[in-house]
Amino acid sequence: MSQYKIIMLGTGNAMVTKCYNTCFAISDGTDYLLVDAGGGNGILRQMEKAKIPYERIHQMILTHCHTDHILGGIWIVRKIASMMETGQFEGLFELYCHKEAAEVFRTFCQLTLTKKFLKYIGDRIMIREVESGTKITAIGMQLTFFDIHSTKMKQFGFRAELPDGIKLTCLGDEPYHPSCREFVKGSDWLMSEAFCLESQKELFKPHEKHHSTVIDAGKVASDLQVSHLILYHTEDKNIKNRKTLYLKELETVFHGKAFVPDDLEVIPIE
Repeated sequence: MSQYKIIMLGTGNAMVTKCYNTCFAISDGTDYLLVDAGGGNGILRQMEKAKIPYERIHQMILTHCHTDHILGGIWIVRKIASMMETGQFEGLFELYCHKEAAEVFRTFCQLTLTKKFLKYIGDRIMIREVESGTKITAIGMQLTFFDIHSTKMKQFGFRAELPDGIKLTCLGDEPYHPSCREFVKGSDWLMSEAFCLESQKELFKPHEKHHSTVIDAGKVASDLQVSHLILYHTEDKNIKNRKTLYLKELETVFHGKAFVPDDLEVIPIE
């Protein structure tokens, strides 16, 4: 049985106040791959609550440059650089992203971090630029990055193949684009944004923001014949009932195993 699991550090969209911005970690039971970090130092609180040890994180993915994804990454780098400074972190920390995101991230770090932390960037904190189709290995998984063809800002998703053959695909935080089908098809797990309920699309206007409804995401997952669907990057106006309402609407179009996680929820990848 797979030891891999997803720890949802945050599940909300950019402007939420009742939960944290969408970001997560994947663990093989020992080490962690961090995917985005939300919009601020709240990531440090989420990491503490999830009991994720920084010394077990050696790789991170930054999907794109929006504030609710990239700014928390600066706090992660600051934390790890401070641990390197005091001898508490061994080896390299590698951050993977496309060229444009790499340039922005380096600039943010230069503008906000002190020299004692900056000296590790390019030495032990490595910003690795990837292209669509680039493959890497992370915590025993084979990852392939792909351009999601964002209408707002260049963004990469990724497909991960676990050692036991399970395939998990992260679509980033915009709707599925048909040109990504070659990367998504055959996935056992699909991670997709769903800004709001279909029944509330006139209230939240997700399509104007280039986002999906629950029904949109469910139809894509059904069409692609995935068996497990995780929805995130939602609004938070009715956070207490979000899980129940989203799952009820989703079951009208998707008949696999579905998850609408709360912050800090752990999902075994089985």
